[in-house]
This record gives sequence, C-alpha cells and structure tokens, in this order.
Amino acid sequence: MKRIQVVPTWSFRDGSGNQLNPQLFSLLRAIHEEGKLTAATKKAGISYRHGWNLLNTWAAFFGVPLVELQKGRGAHLTALGEKLIWAEQRVVARLEPQLESLASDLNMEIHRALEGVSPLLRVHASHGYAVALLPDYADGIQLDLQYKSAEEALASLSRGNCEVAGFHLPTSVISPQLIDSYSRYLKPRVHKVIRFITRRQGLIIKADNPHEIHGLQDLIKPDVRFINRQKDSGTRVLLDEMLHQQGIDSQLIKGFESEEFTHSAVAAYVASGMADVGMGVEAAARQFGLGFIPLEDEYYLLVCHHRNLEQAALERLLQNIRSTSFQQAVMQLPGYTPDRCGEVVSVDSVLPK
Repeated sequence: MKRIQVVPTWSFRDGSGNQLNPQLFSLLRAIHEEGKLTAATKKAGISYRHGWNLLNTWAAFFGVPLVELQKGRGAHLTALGEKLIWAEQRVVARLEPQLESLASDLNMEIHRALEGVSPLLRVHASHGYAVALLPDYADGIQLDLQYKSAEEALASLSRGNCEVAGFHLPTSVISPQLIDSYSRYLKPRVHKVIRFITRRQGLIIKADNPHEIHGLQDLIKPDVRFINRQKDSGTRVLLDEMLHQQGIDSQLIKGFESEEFTHSAVAAYVASGMADVGMGVEAAARQFGLGFIPLEDEYYLLVCHHRNLEQAALERLLQNIRSTSFQQAVMQLPGYTPDRCGEVVSVDSVLPK
C-alpha cells in the first residue's frame, strides 16, 4: 500500500522577502551528532561546499554564526544553533499526533483511489510508540488511526465512532477512581479486551542528572523545573495518582501547570533545556539522549465490541500484531514489551470490580 507522511516545514523570511532553505536543520542536527563538518555534510547528504555555503548564508541572515569551526577541534553549534534544532524537535514532537491522524485520513483516500476498497478499521487510541507502528502492519486493511486520550477513545467506541479503542492501566495497584472512569465505558457482556504491550513510565531527566533527581519527591526542589502532560492523558492520570499515594502536593512542583501533549514533546522540552524533568515513557528519553528513572510499568490494551471480532479487518489486525515481525519491532522500542499481543480476554480479567 502506498503511504504518505505529513511533516512540518520551517520557513524563514526577512523584511525584504528573502527566504532560506530549511535544509539547514538536517545539517545542524548532523553537526550536533558528528562534531565535524565533513562527517555532518556526508550524513546530511550534501557536499562540503554546499554545507559551508548554507552555514554562511544563515549566519548572514541572523547576524550571528550558528556553528563554531575550530581547527583540530571540529565543529560545534553555538547557542543559537542549539536553540534552533531543539525548537524544531519540539515543534515536530508537539504536532506529531495531529499530523499522523491527518496522514491516516489522506492515506485512506489514496488507498481507495488506487487499490479499491478494503475492509475499514477505525482505531482511536492515545499516542504512543507501539501504536504508531500499526500503520506499517496494516496490509489488507484501511486503517484509520486517530489519536485521542484513553477516555476519549473509549467514548468513541461507546458511540460507535470506532471499532477499536486503546487504553492503559498500571500493572500494580489500580485506583478506584480509574476503575470507575473506565467502567463507565467498558461493559463485560459487550466488550472484549485485546492484549497488546507493556511500557515503562518514569521521569525523563538530563543525562548527567545535575539536579540529582531520583524520584517524585525531588520534583518539589525549588530549583527543579517540571514539564507536565495534559490533564486528560493517561500519563497525567498515572502521575496524579502516584503523587497522591506519596502525599506530594503538586502545587509545590515548579512548572506543574505547563503541559505538553506527547511523550516525545516532553522529552524535547527537557532536551532543549526549558525544563529539568518531565514524565513519560523510556523510549522518549532514549530518543533524545536523556536519562530515565523508571517509576511504573503499565499495560497498553485495546478493546472492541465482541461482535467486531468477526470482522475481516479486525481479524487481519489481530493476525498482524501476533506476528513475530511486529513483536520484534515492539521489542526494539526501549521500555516496551509485547504482552500476549493479540490475545482476546474478558474485561473482568484486566479491570477489577
């Protein structure tokens, strides 16, 4: 199946209408990773001369250099160069769920036009690294993957707006509040749960941990800046519950009201230096070269109406996520583990009364 991907593109213009090539971002990232202009231009797929010209053009545009070149010491980003690449990473991470949902809609239209109509399967789930793999394992299915919070996804399933919804539960103690919230939508006689993966949640910190953060209690240190997830996210629900269990007042946490909408956006925020710590999955921390303090493992589960199990599209999806290739892909994600992937179980087996 032919697929398209929607990605954001930066545009820099001055008062005279001059516009610069956003190709610079790939070069800056490569310099940050390689530390040498020769290796960076090769990694970015451009000539050394073109890379040199790009740096000079952008330096003239901003009035300050973006890279420091020192003989025998390689190439290093200036403060502005660092700010630019982390700003780009934050934008990409923040927009990722919306862009992937839009791409899902467009890919369905292209699929219909080029290959006829295949079985449609609408999946509503919170954004995550394992769920994001599903489009690559949707052969023979029109997969409409839309990102929503767990509660929004379950509400969509209840209204008949999707065939499959995603939600998550801690592997340890499940709070009565969370049980009550999910029980409004999950009915043992109506729904079936599909086992999927487990993932590790924790604190995302700087690699050298300069503030000596070792647990939630350290979030109230006066010099520690926190970046949170939005209120309706599963990660936020998990964090609020853990703070309650440990008797920690969230009002004492500097930055608790600042929110991002994905794990990768939280990690990008910390990596950029705008915060010292955030809450998210281990895969996001590793993606940005950050440290990680594990706090809780949680089940990421799928749920459907029991009648939908007989639909060809869902049967095909279950086959795909049970495959060795899919489970190997999940195991490549730090902190993620396939958990009886594709096994159909009762609601009562995962959600105690």
